[in-house]
Amino acid sequence: MRRLPVPRTLRARLTAGLVLLLTLACLAVGVTTVVALEGFLVRKLDQQLVATGGRFAASLEHEARPDADNAPDTRGQSDGTFGARLLHGRTTQASVVRDETDAPVPLTAADRRALAAVPPDETGHTLRLSTLGAYRVVAVVGDDNDVLLTGLPLHGVAETVHRLEAVEAVVFGATLAVTGVAGALWVRLSLRPLSRVAATATEVTRLPLASGEVAMPAPVPETDPRTEVGRVGAALNHMLGHVGDALSRRHASEERLRHFAADASHELRTPVATVRAHAELALRHPGTVPGDVRHALERIQSESERMTGLVDDLLLLARLDAGRPLARDTVDLTRLALDALSDARAAAPDHRWLLDLPEEPVTVTGDGHRLYQVVANLLNNARTHTPAGTSVTLGIAGGEDIAGGEDIAGGEDIAGGEGIVVLTVTDTGPGIPAELRAEVFQRFTRADHGRSRTAGGTGLGLAIVSAVVGAHHGTVDVTSVPGRTAFRVRLPVAPDPRPG
Repeated sequence: MRRLPVPRTLRARLTAGLVLLLTLACLAVGVTTVVALEGFLVRKLDQQLVATGGRFAASLEHEARPDADNAPDTRGQSDGTFGARLLHGRTTQASVVRDETDAPVPLTAADRRALAAVPPDETGHTLRLSTLGAYRVVAVVGDDNDVLLTGLPLHGVAETVHRLEAVEAVVFGATLAVTGVAGALWVRLSLRPLSRVAATATEVTRLPLASGEVAMPAPVPETDPRTEVGRVGAALNHMLGHVGDALSRRHASEERLRHFAADASHELRTPVATVRAHAELALRHPGTVPGDVRHALERIQSESERMTGLVDDLLLLARLDAGRPLARDTVDLTRLALDALSDARAAAPDHRWLLDLPEEPVTVTGDGHRLYQVVANLLNNARTHTPAGTSVTLGIAGGEDIAGGEDIAGGEDIAGGEGIVVLTVTDTGPGIPAELRAEVFQRFTRADHGRSRTAGGTGLGLAIVSAVVGAHHGTVDVTSVPGRTAFRVRLPVAPDPRPG
């Protein structure tokens, strides 16, 4: 059997509870009134039977004769009155009053046993006769040491009780229907403040709270603080105030940090370039330079070059954070992939570099220089964090190629469709540790947490990938298990009309 549907909303539960309680109350009132009325009518029958004195049953003590003096006495007896005489437990006579005359009643063996079982205690008893139906009877001891029974039909009592049940069913049904509708309206009106609280909370869940300036929704209108809903609304307003203040302070702190990073990067470019230039100039000196001095100058040049790259990366991130628009040109991703892979092969010939490109060129609209930086950073990441001999595959698929879920560079289906380009970089290296997978696209995240940085990199490469892809209204994600790591970049073919 199917389970009854359970109301889920608070409004439905309150309404259902109200109707259920009223139904139980109506049922209790109905049962009580029916039982009380039936008992009252039966007691009235008992009183009537006792008041008749058993005259009709007493007239059955002798055999009926044609003369009037010995005929059963039906005077004053209501129609349907039953009388019976029992002698030594055997029924000798049984009649019923019909139109002020008596008529014999045929009795079955079960009827005779039922009559014999009635005790002569002058109290009412209920029995059912096969030809007459339910009767209320009183038995008394006669003059000839016999038992005389007098009874009245119970069909009048049953009709009255059934009529009361019908009236109660109609009245209670109408009452429940009207109460259910009125209760639903009243509960809905009473819970309207709670609906406003829920709407405000839902609006907060849709806000982008992770970063940027957030405009908090209007507070819930003030309600009576003496009610539960009022206290919930006040608590939500206080919480919204605290959250709004915290988000404003965080946004101000982020803005200060962005400005500092941009200003510091901009200011550092000149002295770093100067240091690098002087080191290069000293290395070009025609005279003899001691070996240790030359080594120091080479280290200064190398570190200044690395410092220049770090400053450029920080400046790029600061510009992307500030929402600086990128170029919007037609970019051939296949040509870009060929150039990036050629550079990676030259930088790490001990790796196995593979290409998986479509036959036709795949183009997108965006900043070619920055998209090249995305591909180069992904390839550099694979080169840096995998041992020699690792296979690295760069794959690209356009909208038609991935509409049906074509496999790209490594065995997994790519979810995409028309208007989407998917670029993948897959390697067969040891994989990314599980504790780093969730934060690989955050800034300054490195596989090697030590200061020596034996794994190379500043921890900004993948952060730049995420920022540039986001500025192109695309997405990037990573899946990694030992023996296979895949970075996937999804880019729209046409630029998103929303501001970057």
